[in-house]
Amino acid sequence: MSLTQQRPSAVTAALAEDRLGVPSIVFFVISAAAPLMVVAGSVPTAYTVTGVIGVPFAFLMLGAIFALFAVGYVTMARHVVNAGAFYAYAAQGLGRTQGVATAWVALLAYNALQLGLYGIIGSAAEPLLVDWFGGSPPWWVIALVAWALTGVLGLLRVDVNGKILSILLVSEIAIVLLFDLGDVTHAAPEGISFEGFTPGALFVPGVGAALATVVAGFAGIESSVVFAEESKDRHRTVPIATYLGIAIIAVLYSFSAWAQTVPTGPDRIVTVAAQQGTELIFNQAALHLGTAVSTIGSVLFVTSSIACMIAFHNTTARYIFALGRENVLPSIFGRTSARTAAPIAGSLLQTVLGLIVIVVYAVSGLDPVTKMFFIFGTFGGLGLLTLLTVTSISVIVFFARDPRGETTWRTRIAPALAILALCVIIALTLINFDTVLGVEPDSVLRWILPGIFVVAIVFGLLWGRVLKSIRPEVYANIGLGAQAVGGGVK
Repeated sequence: MSLTQQRPSAVTAALAEDRLGVPSIVFFVISAAAPLMVVAGSVPTAYTVTGVIGVPFAFLMLGAIFALFAVGYVTMARHVVNAGAFYAYAAQGLGRTQGVATAWVALLAYNALQLGLYGIIGSAAEPLLVDWFGGSPPWWVIALVAWALTGVLGLLRVDVNGKILSILLVSEIAIVLLFDLGDVTHAAPEGISFEGFTPGALFVPGVGAALATVVAGFAGIESSVVFAEESKDRHRTVPIATYLGIAIIAVLYSFSAWAQTVPTGPDRIVTVAAQQGTELIFNQAALHLGTAVSTIGSVLFVTSSIACMIAFHNTTARYIFALGRENVLPSIFGRTSARTAAPIAGSLLQTVLGLIVIVVYAVSGLDPVTKMFFIFGTFGGLGLLTLLTVTSISVIVFFARDPRGETTWRTRIAPALAILALCVIIALTLINFDTVLGVEPDSVLRWILPGIFVVAIVFGLLWGRVLKSIRPEVYANIGLGAQAVGGGVK
């Protein structure tokens, strides 16, 4: 057997076990969702772009849909443990070739979500640097600092990352709640209105664009299963962390989106959001709570961006690791650090890709917010919706062969309802994709971005067939996770 065909050792092909409890995984989940970034960025954008004031209800509705998806998702996690969750579920549910195609979609989506964040960090930090020092370096200098920090942390023990995220996240949520308190105690002259929580405020023209914008706020809720191999008592930890993460995100975002309408009134929130953009929440805080509190919030906006980078970096590196461990990608990616048990090759690849993207955008002079952060994020969000739908289908097919003692609700009814709801959201997203991207209805960009996923699926299907033909031993282990290292199934 050649060196390239040898399986990695049990030490270097395994992620660290028993390092993450419920709090740490919840921190990864919610940090990927980036609360302050969503509240300060996505919420005003949703109001501005769509003119829909039912954004608070949209968060609650999507929270319910994602919770419905999670029923089958965490049930599958009890029987399939793999850091490349979507990929493994599709492989064991729909087939190995379909699993490879799903893997390419996952890699595209997660890389887009992670790399796009380098475009927002400069915008987040610039006002603070100007205020403190009278000037700010170019956005790409700030991005490179965040890039280096993320790259270093990605090579450390996963529980170290979890502790860092916990500190950042608790501070972030605390300031969001303080901002919300300042808003609800300074209502507009006409008083407090709860119109944003009504279905009628959401289901109006523009609902598709509103849902597409809001969906990105939930990116990361599925990452709990990615860390199953490193969790303590995964049968208990993963479901609790998943449901808790979804509930916290949905309630916090819904309440915060509504709170922003209280000082302005629902009839003026769209106009005010269009005028102030991402500064809306900080301007309200300065007015109601003082400039010191507003400045603290601005600092945490920067740390929110970094926390989100760390979370997505870790998630994406583990997807790459899962594919390398099974030789779907080169086996070097299936190695972990003997010292930290971090997926070192996948982490380094993420770091290299980040540097390339930053350099390309800096040299070309493209706007990092609209052309990197927003487009990459929208693209990744569409990929995430696709992955959730495929996974729900995989759950039904997997348990149709053998229920394994699970209930019909968990294996059929809940996943089927999730598929229906997710397909509706995808359809509405594609119908309003031009509005979401901020381009003309006839712009080719609205079709190019979804088309990239189609190309990735086709390529994945072909690569799966190639593996089946020329490397049957690799093909046989697709989706088996740690079992692949030990020789797969007999």
